[in-house]
Amino acid sequence: MKIGIIGTGAIGGTIAKKMAEAGHEVKVNNTDQADKLEARAEELGVKAATLENVVKDVDVIILSLPTIAIPTLPKDLLAGVPENVIVVDTSNYYPFRDADIEEIKKGKVESIWVSEQLGRPVVKAFNNLLAETLANGGKNSGAEDRIAMAVAGDDPQAKKVIASLVNDAGYDAVDSGRLSESWRHQPGTPAYCTELNEEELKQALSDGVKEAAPSLRDKAIADLSALPSYPSHPEVVEYNRGLFQKNPKSR
Repeated sequence: MKIGIIGTGAIGGTIAKKMAEAGHEVKVNNTDQADKLEARAEELGVKAATLENVVKDVDVIILSLPTIAIPTLPKDLLAGVPENVIVVDTSNYYPFRDADIEEIKKGKVESIWVSEQLGRPVVKAFNNLLAETLANGGKNSGAEDRIAMAVAGDDPQAKKVIASLVNDAGYDAVDSGRLSESWRHQPGTPAYCTELNEEELKQALSDGVKEAAPSLRDKAIADLSALPSYPSHPEVVEYNRGLFQKNPKSR
């Protein structure tokens, strides 16, 4: 497939590298000057593109930006993009980073808000795993305790396409419902950054409590930030699992 990715940070860069390794044709853009963008693209094994061109002649566009950066994209960026091109939102809202987005703070589902900013449908995916998990936790299809990733959206065919990319990245895809249900894998839910297998993730998605998620999200940031030194990746996963009684405590 032809994939355009906007954002080459910990998540976007990892997705770009994994998609290229899986044989897809990938081009990327970020906010760096052209020479730095070229260097980053070369590092990832993909092509660099201008913001205008990264969304042209592609099957899938993946936005891997902080939530607050979504409205800064050109308003007409996707105007000429055909309707059959799938747009993926990987973002997660954190008030300490993204400032106060009142609609989200009042309960609007994050990717619904993103979709409204872009003026077109999106699929929510690649958001419920830590960057370290995404980079190094993948396994071949059928492997025992393969980590699962949630995929939400209103177009069943689009979700199937993105599920195939999730599989290419090394993870099982779990359909988490319509885009309005994507809150079930937002920060502060049992499905978020807890490294669950397919059956465990299905249960965690069911167990999520929308009203409780923001306070648990903020508690996690406060608790982890208050530690004398930042915890290891396994410790972060263990902490996140421990916020929810039904989640497995360890592998």
